Amino acid sequence: MMAAERGASRNTLAAYRRDLEQAAQMVRGTLGDADAADLRKLMADYRSLAASSAARKLSALRQFFAFLLDEGDRTDNPALDIARPATQRPLPRILTHDDVERLFAQAGEEAAGATPPAHAVRMLLLLELLYGSGLRASELVSLPRRAVAGGREFLIIRGKGDKERLVPLSERSRETLDRWLPLLTDTSPWLFPSGKAHLSRVRLFQMLRELAARSGIDPAAISPHVLRHAFATHLLEGGADLRALQLMLGHADIATTEIYTHVDSRRLVELVNRRHPLARMEDVDLNAPSS
Repeated sequence: MMAAERGASRNTLAAYRRDLEQAAQMVRGTLGDADAADLRKLMADYRSLAASSAARKLSALRQFFAFLLDEGDRTDNPALDIARPATQRPLPRILTHDDVERLFAQAGEEAAGATPPAHAVRMLLLLELLYGSGLRASELVSLPRRAVAGGREFLIIRGKGDKERLVPLSERSRETLDRWLPLLTDTSPWLFPSGKAHLSRVRLFQMLRELAARSGIDPAAISPHVLRHAFATHLLEGGADLRALQLMLGHADIATTEIYTHVDSRRLVELVNRRHPLARMEDVDLNAPSS
């Protein structure tokens, strides 16, 4: 049901499978027959986990029992009686503009020249797409060559839930892409081939940290997702529309996108002071007689 009706990703399906199989091992009897008391004891056993992990496991249980209820296998959903663990969404880690410039300066220097090493051009393109288009690591490494077909003004991204979206491709990214494509000599369908498949997320993570170290930046501060956060935050700072940003990031719920506004509060205050109609009335004498 999760795969066919909700279009859940493979990672989501795997996480639900792990959570439900673990719960089935921990409750007495069969998980499908568990009552609220069984689930309360189960959640008590999860107290050592992070609140976000426990909340995810409860969500899996709620949806599992909701499915049984819909199928007529149960007459209730006992998981609804369990309080959700209080969670606080962590604020995303971001990079400063200076950090980003240092990363690009290092990657650009390594990929400079008439015949630069192929791995250097690849690293520069990966960086351009992470920061220039805000791709997830899994989306980036699994890009097929056909995703950049045509005029290459947009990338065709297949994201979470197997949903497709168009992501603008910056001019800088297109220029680097034009340098990378001629270096692909094999017949792999991937834009970033590696062995018999494509570049792995783990290897991408390692490459970014190695680049950060060469750039004089703490490697622990860098990851593909941090660059995605920087893309979103810096776009908002530049005046991007939140709804447009939601579409580019592939967020199903705009509430997920709204977390990036935390770093932009100063700009919002300046925006109100500069653009609000009352700001243009500051020099108007409200007591002056009307004409």
